[in-house]
Amino acid sequence: MTQPDELDATATIARELIQFDTTNYGEGRSNGETDAAEYLGALLENLGLTTEYVDAATGRTSVFARVPGADATKPALIVHGHTDVVPADPVNWSVDPFGGVIKDGMLWGRGAVDMKNMNAMIVTALQDILGSGRLPARELVIAFFADEENGGVFGSHYAVDNRPDLFAGATEAISEVGGYSVHLGGRRSYLLQTGEKALVWLKLVARGPAAHGSRVVRENAVTKLAKAVVTLGSREWPIRLTDTTEHLLAELARIMQADPVKVGPDELVLSTGTAAGFLQATLRTTSNPTLLKAGYKHNVIPDTAEALIDIRTLAGDEDAVLAEIRELLDDDIEIVVMHRDVGLENPFAGSLVDTMVGTLEAHDPGAPVLPYLLSGGTDNKALSLLGIKGYGFAPLRLPPDLDFPALFHGVDERVPLDALVFGRRVLTDLLLTY
Repeated sequence: MTQPDELDATATIARELIQFDTTNYGEGRSNGETDAAEYLGALLENLGLTTEYVDAATGRTSVFARVPGADATKPALIVHGHTDVVPADPVNWSVDPFGGVIKDGMLWGRGAVDMKNMNAMIVTALQDILGSGRLPARELVIAFFADEENGGVFGSHYAVDNRPDLFAGATEAISEVGGYSVHLGGRRSYLLQTGEKALVWLKLVARGPAAHGSRVVRENAVTKLAKAVVTLGSREWPIRLTDTTEHLLAELARIMQADPVKVGPDELVLSTGTAAGFLQATLRTTSNPTLLKAGYKHNVIPDTAEALIDIRTLAGDEDAVLAEIRELLDDDIEIVVMHRDVGLENPFAGSLVDTMVGTLEAHDPGAPVLPYLLSGGTDNKALSLLGIKGYGFAPLRLPPDLDFPALFHGVDERVPLDALVFGRRVLTDLLLTY
């Protein structure tokens, strides 16, 4: 077992970040984001950088810094992460989710993959570059945002709306959930995130008369809500391919030696094994119930019942999907849009993409790099409102038996220690080259 005093600096920083409980409960409630921002800010300041802290609300702190580049004529690149994490129930975990446990060659804890690992890689890549007296190829805007797990209301969106000057001169950005390896047909390949689905978070509200639990009540609010939840939760949305998913499927068919005429998109994606955890949801809209709330006593029929539904559509499909949901549900179900954010689809082409692909190939020769859409979302959504193209590039070389997609927001989240070292080296070379 690797001991903490033997850790690479990337793992050490990631471990210490995990030990900050930065749980984001949504609806404005969170822990520890200011503490984590100040910790990261101190590391940046130790490199001689000037930091700026932005508070969207009490305890909702993001931190920013600019790194001068070797070529001042090039547009700046934003390199960003987020400090918050989703809740973790310790009862379900085999380790303390905020302990930063080192076990079985891995770093365990909430945020190990989403995304305190990338935050640590950013810092140590800068340490490698600036500590050796070098500069990145171009100016960098370093940003560590609060509130990404709640759509960036108190983080990236707040900064874009209130402090767009922080991103002046930048045209592109890199962040999480891309550049990681998957095993396809026995061969290691990498998925580079070129876009992400749109986000629509709904609350469904059903109402009826409050009554004694023994009565006949035909307009039971819980029953109404249950019907609506089943309707959306079981909805089989049709496949719709985009330029990115068509490119991805063609590459998968080539690598997996499948005939795309005979093998449908779902079957082809499912043949990728654990990689399908992210890829399958990029072929269609998804509508998943995530929270139910109703009642207060066994023998009282409540007058209100509520459910939260996480809707992810392909870019541009949001209005059409909302209209269809309205048609699917009974008229007396109230639909409240709690949060909505744009979808992205950037080309798998251009100098940044070429450099990311080339850097991965240099560190893992012969491994193909494929584009994909992220079924979730990142802070690149907010930056896109400033015309900034964002990609997912948190490079990790992973073992074939690790179900990486299942670790995002999952139990026993963990990342291999050697993958962190790989990511630090790849990210360092990218920033020196691009």
